[in-house]
Amino acid sequence: MAKKILLTGGGTAGHVTPNLALIPYLQEEGWEIEYMGSKEGIEKVLMAEAGIPYHGIATGKLRRYISKENLKDMFRVAKGVAEAQKEIRKIKPDLVFSKGGFVAVPVVLGAKANGIPVIIHESDLTPGLANKIAIPAAKVVCTTFPETLDYIPKNKGVHVGSPIRKELFLGNRQTGLGLCGFTGEKPVLLMMGGSMGAVKLNLCLRSVLPELLKTFDVIHLCGKGHVSEELQVLQGYKQFAYVSDELADLFAATDLIVSRAGSNSIFEFLALEKPHLLIPLSKKASRGDQILNANSFQKQGFAKVLEEEEMTGETFLSNVMDLYANRVEYVEQMQKSQMTNGTERILQEFHKI
Repeated sequence: MAKKILLTGGGTAGHVTPNLALIPYLQEEGWEIEYMGSKEGIEKVLMAEAGIPYHGIATGKLRRYISKENLKDMFRVAKGVAEAQKEIRKIKPDLVFSKGGFVAVPVVLGAKANGIPVIIHESDLTPGLANKIAIPAAKVVCTTFPETLDYIPKNKGVHVGSPIRKELFLGNRQTGLGLCGFTGEKPVLLMMGGSMGAVKLNLCLRSVLPELLKTFDVIHLCGKGHVSEELQVLQGYKQFAYVSDELADLFAATDLIVSRAGSNSIFEFLALEKPHLLIPLSKKASRGDQILNANSFQKQGFAKVLEEEEMTGETFLSNVMDLYANRVEYVEQMQKSQMTNGTERILQEFHKI
């Protein structure tokens, strides 16, 4: 009889993408797969596209700051736990796998209440608030970074790396160049700022475009609402508000990448051996997890890092040119890494349940 797994995680695409990476492998092994998340979140949309049965529950955002909304969300979380507990009793999964985010907390607690084993995957170097709450209810906590084991109870932590979407390895360089109208005569620089884009990065890149285009063709994933109509006709510069199926081909066409330092993305760059300049979100705009992620990669020789506070047109340009000049060394370091794809390691943990 096939085993059944209930996946959870959401709030942002970053908490769903690793689940999407695992689904084809789980299907190949014959697992019955269902998903539980918020009633109207991005995870619901992505699972509908993947054809995975979906269960929506009440969720509340977890905030680190004082807000009158916190009281309301406490009730939403409590309601979500009750709904998750009831649904899980009906679904009867053999295992719950959580990718974190505030959406996953009620599901993990509901699974614990039903005696269902839970495996959590922590993407960032230090656990986020949602996973801090969920970890006591978990049987195993898989980590992306080896350093994260220092923050996990000794009997629970397992370093596995990050699951990478299978389709990213199947991109075609010529198809990617064709999507952009590039000839392939120049090296290709890809800049991405996450699913919503990054305004500061967009403005900085565009401020030095004339200089960049002397050396590179540029692919710019600028986020919805941030495509510049004025620059659409610029030769050697291709903008996309958002890409999905095209991403593998664009990666295949790319020689180096400039990006924020979200965990899922940087491990994809590592797996694909693409030299990358990371510009992490500052502590003013986040809890500082991207800074830790970026510094870990820089320490291991996988990436170059430019702090947002130090980013100007001049420093941006000089860092890109230095990265390109030393690209061979970065690729060699990435080839030595043992962290390129955590999919098999995570599946091994599933098999132990």
